Amino acid sequence: MKRLLLSITLLLLLSAGVYAQKDIVVNSVNSQSAAIGHNGNNEIKLNLLYMVLGMPEVSYERLIDDNMGVGISAMVSLIDDPDLRFSVIADYRLYFGNKKANGFFIEGNMGLVSQRYYSYYYNDNGYSNLDMVDKVQLGLGAACGAKFLARNGLFGEAYVGAGRLLGNDGDQYYPRVGITIGKRF
Repeated sequence: MKRLLLSITLLLLLSAGVYAQKDIVVNSVNSQSAAIGHNGNNEIKLNLLYMVLGMPEVSYERLIDDNMGVGISAMVSLIDDPDLRFSVIADYRLYFGNKKANGFFIEGNMGLVSQRYYSYYYNDNGYSNLDMVDKVQLGLGAACGAKFLARNGLFGEAYVGAGRLLGNDGDQYYPRVGITIGKRF
């Protein structure tokens, strides 16, 4: 009986010591993150890839936990005759890195996208007509990528993905690609 009581007491003391060390490690990581500017929960980003293509995209992301965030992106085309006119995309990201919202991530998104495309139809005389159609549609998509955080709160990320527009106009997709730079605050 005494051995059983001694074993239980020893086991409880060891588990308390392990739990205390966990708190020390977590506090150490949090203090290091605060010292180098990683504790912010807000990020503002600029997509350099789209900027070069004449379609600037600005994004905002709010980190809701150490490994997840929600964001919104807005893009407008500055080109005269683009296929993709503008988009507003809301996303949810799940991060798999060791640091706060850093490393590999996957993303689910929902977009409101305006596209211009050609529509063919036949008139009463049997001749085909070609019309330019602008249409705003809702779509769902996914992407994956990686975020690399620097010591001063600046970061870069690269991602690739696509979304499918919902509707009855056949197979229409929107791109979800980027090489971005940003600041966490």
